[in-house]
Amino acid sequence: MDGTTVVRKVLNGRANLVELVADGPAGHFEGLNLRLYNPQSHQWSLNFSNASDGTLSQPTIGQFKERRGEFFDQETLNGRAIFVRFVISDITATSCHFEQAYSDDGARRGR
Repeated sequence: MDGTTVVRKVLNGRANLVELVADGPAGHFEGLNLRLYNPQSHQWSLNFSNASDGTLSQPTIGQFKERRGEFFDQETLNGRAIFVRFVISDITATSCHFEQAYSDDGARRGR
């Protein structure tokens, strides 16, 4: 998907609010992400909402190292536990790359 993200700093930079609008083969997408920084753990929680369902998802938790963010959570899909990894990379002042991967074997495949 290709789209535009608008990020606003809130709480003196310890949080930000992200608006995402994108289009791709699956259609049009609009979402909102509230990112909260925990100064004790030095980690961020990413709390996502898709405009089509109006609910907040379970947060993914992780951190940024060397201009790359890696975040994880465990969810349920069709009655099965899945492991979710979300990566933000190639971060510049005007662009970045997002990718998300899902695994139902605890992320053991491909290692």
